[in-house]
Amino acid sequence: MSRGTTRGSGDPLGLLRKILALEDRKGYQDTAVAGGLANFVAVQARAHRPGSGDGHAAETLAALVRLFRDYDQLSTEERRERVAQAGRLLQRAAARPPRAAAPAPPAPSRDVQTPRIERPRVPPRAAAPRRLTRQVRVSALTDPVTTLPGVGAQRAKQLEALGVRTVEDLLYLTPRRHKDYSRIEPIGSSLFFNRECTIKGTVVSIDQQRTRTGKTMVVAEIADDTGSVQAIWFNPYLARQLHPGLPIAVSGRIERQRGTLVLRNPEWELLDAEMLHTGRLVPIYPLTRGLYQKQVRTLTRMALDAAAHLIADPLPEEIRQRHGLLPLAQALEAVHYPDSEADERAARRRLAFDEFLVLQIGLVQRKVEWQAQTGHAFRIDEELLATFEDRLPFTLTAAQSRALGEILADMASPRPASRLLQGDVGSGKTVVAAAAALVAVADGFQAAILAPTEILAEQHARNFASLYDVLPEERRPRLALLTGSTPAGEREEIDAGLRSGTIDILIGTHAILEERVEFARLGLAVIDEQHRFGVVQRARLRAKGYNPDVLVMTATPIPRSLALVLHGDLDVSIIDELPPGRQKIATHWIEGDRRPDAYRFIRKEVEAGRQAFIIYPLVEESEAIDARAATAEYERLSTEVFPDLRLGLLHGRMRPAEKDAIMTAFRDHEIDILVSTSVVEVGIDVPNATVMLIEGADRFGLAQLHQFRGRVGRGAARSVCILVADDVSEEGQRRLNALVETQDGFRLAEIDLEIRGPGEFFGTRQSGLPDLRFASLGDLGTLQRAREEAHRILSADPTLSQPIHRALRERVDRFWIPGAGDLS
Repeated sequence: MSRGTTRGSGDPLGLLRKILALEDRKGYQDTAVAGGLANFVAVQARAHRPGSGDGHAAETLAALVRLFRDYDQLSTEERRERVAQAGRLLQRAAARPPRAAAPAPPAPSRDVQTPRIERPRVPPRAAAPRRLTRQVRVSALTDPVTTLPGVGAQRAKQLEALGVRTVEDLLYLTPRRHKDYSRIEPIGSSLFFNRECTIKGTVVSIDQQRTRTGKTMVVAEIADDTGSVQAIWFNPYLARQLHPGLPIAVSGRIERQRGTLVLRNPEWELLDAEMLHTGRLVPIYPLTRGLYQKQVRTLTRMALDAAAHLIADPLPEEIRQRHGLLPLAQALEAVHYPDSEADERAARRRLAFDEFLVLQIGLVQRKVEWQAQTGHAFRIDEELLATFEDRLPFTLTAAQSRALGEILADMASPRPASRLLQGDVGSGKTVVAAAAALVAVADGFQAAILAPTEILAEQHARNFASLYDVLPEERRPRLALLTGSTPAGEREEIDAGLRSGTIDILIGTHAILEERVEFARLGLAVIDEQHRFGVVQRARLRAKGYNPDVLVMTATPIPRSLALVLHGDLDVSIIDELPPGRQKIATHWIEGDRRPDAYRFIRKEVEAGRQAFIIYPLVEESEAIDARAATAEYERLSTEVFPDLRLGLLHGRMRPAEKDAIMTAFRDHEIDILVSTSVVEVGIDVPNATVMLIEGADRFGLAQLHQFRGRVGRGAARSVCILVADDVSEEGQRRLNALVETQDGFRLAEIDLEIRGPGEFFGTRQSGLPDLRFASLGDLGTLQRAREEAHRILSADPTLSQPIHRALRERVDRFWIPGAGDLS
């Protein structure tokens, strides 16, 4: 393709000379322009009718229309002759001075052989984007998206896949990012390889070519007054949209192809259209099948233009001024179509503040509403509590005593309590919960302990029974264990015992939540690893008593920012001190070729009377995942590596009775090495285990790895955690290095949040938390300001009933769907 220059659309005869030269090079195949020469000449003639400019040009174009009318029906020789005749017509036209159909300044003389490119006149970019001229009527933000032109049933279905059903949904459809096409370059200046930019020029030629794979490639030559460049698309439809003489802007990354600079699949749009796709910071939206960026941009632009006057700002002016926030309508405009990166940051900051504010208002309101109800003021049996603590085989740490004191103060209050007990692996949360349950039972109430798995429920049942064994028999609470594996006859006895009050404490899994389970007088509900339970499940347990006190526990340390969001309606107690005797666990990361060294170390520990865990990411091998599986590795280890040692296998597909038998055998040292999947994360406490070997360690989250590591180091002997991983990603390296470098679960939680984000931290969806589109849970500063503002607003207007808070109240009501946010 020629790299020369030609005239722009203002000189149709100069453009035709270029087209005819291209037709000559192509062998008179009528392929110099899409649609053929006859059609192209007719279009040019209509655009330059007599009276619209140079009279000679209009006459020449009319003659060329007649000359090329039947061009597509001629033989090659006949076409050659027609092109030659057209050339002579154009030469004669160029030799004559321009004759204006109306008075006009004389045109400057031009050299026919080396014409100068006329750069298209482009309107200067306005500070704010020009609006689409199409009139759109929107009566309310809740109008369906089908209100917008071009959105039929199929398009609406595609948008619904993105969560867009209304015009307002479209306004809040967050761009994932923006491409910076604001750099506008003259073609001949110096287009740098691999740089994104925008070029404004005129289409000189359009060609369609077949690639080796059979795809159709559309090649356009685009010129301005400094040079020309090629743009390539793999979309045949563009050959019908683009034609020579068309002024366009293209944006994309400059690439090198066969020694030539090209733009591959660039964005493009007409120069006389609004700059949505080129020449600016261009939004990149999430898509679904059949939906394209240009379509979504056009729709968001229409929605912003049509609905801007309907946007009610929920923040009073005073609050906006205090925090330096943009008005809402301005923020929505800038989050889609910012004039600069600073504009976009300011917009996102405003929208993030809104989300945090309505989130915190909802949490604070729920806490106030819950505590406004009548609860139980438990009488604390100080003598029994002292007996319990004195007879324990260990002394409570200062952190445990502080947490227990805070819980007992809640229980002594007449208002229902909702408290989070947060502590690292092995910090001793169980004994604190057991003491609280003992206080409830001593005052004539029952307690329920809800665990996420049968393994953990069974572990709690054993631990609670062991802890209460220190008490006189007549003061020991009567315990029962209820899981999905409990036999029918035993279930009936438990049901009857709960209704009659002969069972004091019920420990179990989701089976506790079934309708048939009724308590005579439930006063305390304890939920362990609470993030594994949904909102409805937690509410169902609470409903089994009359406003019982609620204690939720987690062994997953949570950064303060996440705790404020997930547990903003809870009081928090933290056990940040490990019991005496807990050893620091030496942690090492090795690659697979050093696995034999790890096996020798395990053998040495077993010969010294210790035990070991070996953890695998899968139960069985998978072709789709390149990772070792527990079942196959158990067979290999048993026969090839440790044939003389006692190995056990544990995984989630086993029946509960099988798992219990394996865990009991390992605890009683009938098994030397336990090969397991992640089911061992919780529920096993074996002080004699000193080695934790984790295969495919990079496939686990940091919090989960920390949980695994916490299974060892529970005795007096030195313990070691060995991480085995090959070909680790950059993110995986950060996780493994963090685990090697620190034992602090709270610091690891912060790193985990930074790396993976809150969505994966442990599943914010499962927590009942409404989706956050703009707010980042790592933005502690904005979160804290929003929480302070929520308290300030609710102190002055607890129900948000004042007119100035009406729009804010509507936001809060819509953000918090019924039941959401009930995090207790």
